[in-house]
Amino acid sequence: MNEGAEAQAPAPAPAPADSAATPAHAADHPVEDGDGTPGRVDMQENGGTSAQSIKRQRRNKPSLSCEACTTKKTKRQDGGKLSERRNSRSSIGSSPLLLSNVPYSHPTASNVFKAEHPFSNYWTHQGGLPEVIEVLPSKAQADILIAKYFDAVDPVYPMIHRHSFQKDYDYFWSLSPPKRNEVKGDLIALIFVMLAMGTQFVSLSSLDGKEQTAEFYVSASHQALRMSTYLSKPTMRTIQAMVLVTYFLMNDNHASDAWAFAGILIRQAYAMGLNRDPSILTPTLSAFEKQQRRKLWQAVLLQDTFFTVILSLPPTATHTDVKVEDLTDCEIEDAANGASVTEATDISFIRSMWTLANLVQETLCSPRSLSLPIATCPSDRVRIINRFQRIYTSFPHPFRTFTEASICELASRNKRLARQTLFLTSNYFHCLMLVCADENEDLEVDVNGTLEAAHEAINSFFMLHGLFEDEARVWYHFQHRAFSEAHVIAELVKKRPEGSVMDPMRIRAKTDVVRMIGILQLKSGTDIVAKTRVSVLSSYV
Repeated sequence: MNEGAEAQAPAPAPAPADSAATPAHAADHPVEDGDGTPGRVDMQENGGTSAQSIKRQRRNKPSLSCEACTTKKTKRQDGGKLSERRNSRSSIGSSPLLLSNVPYSHPTASNVFKAEHPFSNYWTHQGGLPEVIEVLPSKAQADILIAKYFDAVDPVYPMIHRHSFQKDYDYFWSLSPPKRNEVKGDLIALIFVMLAMGTQFVSLSSLDGKEQTAEFYVSASHQALRMSTYLSKPTMRTIQAMVLVTYFLMNDNHASDAWAFAGILIRQAYAMGLNRDPSILTPTLSAFEKQQRRKLWQAVLLQDTFFTVILSLPPTATHTDVKVEDLTDCEIEDAANGASVTEATDISFIRSMWTLANLVQETLCSPRSLSLPIATCPSDRVRIINRFQRIYTSFPHPFRTFTEASICELASRNKRLARQTLFLTSNYFHCLMLVCADENEDLEVDVNGTLEAAHEAINSFFMLHGLFEDEARVWYHFQHRAFSEAHVIAELVKKRPEGSVMDPMRIRAKTDVVRMIGILQLKSGTDIVAKTRVSVLSSYV
C-alpha cells in the first residue's frame, strides 16, 4: 500500500440484536459474573428461593450482554436523574496511588470505553466466536488495514512471520461464511488486533470515528481471545495478539490498563516456556519453529523492559536462558511454511534491541523500581556508560550512522530500516540520558552528558515526526520519551548558574524544547495530553 494512501475504516458495528433484550428473569437471561460466565441461580423445587441462593443472586453482577443492564451499569443516580458517566473507571477512576499512572498523561476513555473494563462489551453469552467473526469488515477494508500494520508496526516489532500469517489469513477469507465460524479463535483474535493497530495508523478525516473503530476491533480481539480460552490454553498466536493489545492500550492512552494486561501476558509467556531455550525445552521442533519462539520471547521481553523504563516499575521478563546469538541471520526455509527469507536487517535490529534491553533491565529498571541510585559514584557511572557505548559500537553500521541527512536518504530507499534505526536510537539515547541524569548524595548530574544524550534521543523523534508524522502521533512510547527528554532538558537549562552565558549546547537544548512545544501544539486543540504537556514545557521558556 502507498505511504499516503487513505482508508475509510468501517464504523463500529452495532451490538447484536440479542443484546437489546431486556432481562425479566434469570431463567430467561443468564446472569453473567464479572468474567462473562453465567452465574448460578439455585431454585427450590416448590419455586421458592433459598436464603443461600438469594445471597448468591445478590453477588451476581448485571449482564453487559443486554442494553438495559449496560445502561444501568454505565449510569449513576444524581439528584433523581440519570446522567451518563463519561469516563472509564479503568482509567481516571482508578486510584491515583497506582504507580502505573503516568504524569501528564490524563488517561481518559473515549465513548466506546464506557464500561468498567478496558474492553467494551458488545457480546452476548450465546453468540460465541461466530458473533465476533460476523463484525469483520469487508476483505478489501481488512486488506488495507493489515497492509498498514505490516507497513507501520511490523518493522519495529517484527514478531509475526508474515508469510505464515498471510497464508492463514487468505485461507480464512477463502472459506464460506459457515466454515469461517470453525476457525480457531486465536487467529481471529490476532486478525482483529492487527486491524485495530492498522486503524490507529491510517489517515482518516474523523479522529473520533477512527478511535471508536479501533477500540471496537480490539474489543472483538479480546472477545475472540476469551472464546479461545486464552487464560488456560495459550498459543503462539494468543501471545502475539496479547503483545499487540498491550501496545494498543498504550497508544490509546490507557497505560495502567496496559500494565495490568501485560502482567497476564508475561505469566502466559512463562507458562508456555517461551523464556526457555527451545533447543533444550522443545528439541523436536523444526528450526523454523524454534526461531519463531525466540522472536516472540524477545517481543515480550522488549515490551516489558521499555515499558518499565517509562513507569519505573520492576521488570518481569527476567528469567530466561534464551540467547540473543541463537537468532539466525535469516528465516529458515521450512516446507510446511513455505520458502521465506527475511531481510538480514530485521534480525540485526532484533539482536540490537534485545542486547540493549538486557543491559537496561540490569542497570536501569531494577534500581529505578526500588528508588535506588543507578550509579553509586562517578567511577561507577563511567563503568555503566562504557557498557552502553560498547553495545552501541556493536550495532550494525546502518543503526549507528545517525545524522539527519543519512536518515532522510535511508528513508527514501528503505523506510523499514529507517523506522528501525529511529526506534533503536531513541531507546538507546533515552536510557543513556537517564544514566547521566541520575544523582544522589555521592553523585551529581552529568549535565553535559545528559544534554548530549537527550538531544540525540529527542532528535530521533523530530526525524520520525518529519518523515512519518502520522505514526509519530500514535506511538505512545516514542511520544512519552520525547516529552520526558524535553522535560529533563528544560530543567537543566533553567538551573544554569545565574549570570552565566548560554553556551552553544544550552542554546541547542533550549531550541529542542521550543521545537517539542511546537510539535505538541499541532494537536493541543484536540488532545488534552498534548495541551497539558505544552503548558508544562512552556513554563520553562
